[in-house]
Amino acid sequence: MDVKSSELKKQVEQCTECEICFDYCPTFRVTKNRLFSPIGRLETAKIIFNNDDVSDEQVEAILNCPECGECEPVCPESIRISDIVATARVELAKSNKIPLNRQEKIMNGIIKTGNSVRGNPEARLNWLPEPYIEHESDTLFFAGCLPSFLVPQVATSSYMALKQAGIDFQILKEEGCCGIYFYDAGKRDLAEQEFRKNVERFKSLGIKRIIVACVGCYRCFKVYYPDILGSTDFEVLHVSEILAEQQYLSKIQKDPNEKAVTYHDPCRLGRKSGIYKAPRELLEARGMTIEELPRNQENGICCGAGAGIRSLYAGLSMDIAESLLNSTPEDEIVTSCSFCLFNLSQAAKKRGINKKIRFITEVIIEKNE
Repeated sequence: MDVKSSELKKQVEQCTECEICFDYCPTFRVTKNRLFSPIGRLETAKIIFNNDDVSDEQVEAILNCPECGECEPVCPESIRISDIVATARVELAKSNKIPLNRQEKIMNGIIKTGNSVRGNPEARLNWLPEPYIEHESDTLFFAGCLPSFLVPQVATSSYMALKQAGIDFQILKEEGCCGIYFYDAGKRDLAEQEFRKNVERFKSLGIKRIIVACVGCYRCFKVYYPDILGSTDFEVLHVSEILAEQQYLSKIQKDPNEKAVTYHDPCRLGRKSGIYKAPRELLEARGMTIEELPRNQENGICCGAGAGIRSLYAGLSMDIAESLLNSTPEDEIVTSCSFCLFNLSQAAKKRGINKKIRFITEVIIEKNE
């Protein structure tokens, strides 16, 4: 174990089992299974770090954690539970203790098709609202797998919002995958291969800045790439960050209808990255009233899709999403994460919940009625 992992191993011992985290863990809230709580996961991580045998359910407890970090702001011992779970996944992957049948399908798909959702590579730019024209720029708009194939309104509206703001950028006809799924699955060797391939490509294209619509891509490029590679030579911005810069914010057309919406803070953009102000500024510039969730910003509620649990445990993921939807004060919910948009929309549809979920840039480019 490296120095970082050794430090996390020490943190496992700091848990006093106060159970404060129970109310803040999305998987425990819907399952009431102690093993699927931060305390249960720390106990399991300790077993894994000691190289002792783990049960199938204990492995599941590590894999069904969305690594949302909801538990971390309230932990009296400041235990980095998300990092401990991520490290436990790496150890499980090294010892071949993870049932990889579903994960392998997705990982093989990334290797063969260049995306994590098994989409047709030739259809990658079907979201593009105009003919593709090759354009050189040191700024890249990286749409991401999920927006390109499953929630194309995210890619389309983000592209149009950037164009309307007058931001110069290029897109890639053969974009590929950021590689976050390899990282989240604990397969750091495959993650490193994907990361290096992308960095070399970006460097060859002269990319100095990457704008993303997908929060998974955002965290991957901004945090996981430096974690694996040591450093990178490009800046990473979420689309909401750049559009909230004053010179672009002033171009947003105000809607006189003063509609109320609920803004949902995505875990990886909010709690994990501290970006709370920019999306709200965009909605306010649009003339919208924001009705906050019971818990928001640093204590924002997880949608249940993160860290690969949507692909492995879809039912649990939607249970968490349903719980969130039932706590929203408005029927229209705006989010800045394509994973949240997808999971909340699926839960609303399949669970018969009359809520409309939209991406931040959809709202920004919408024409006034």
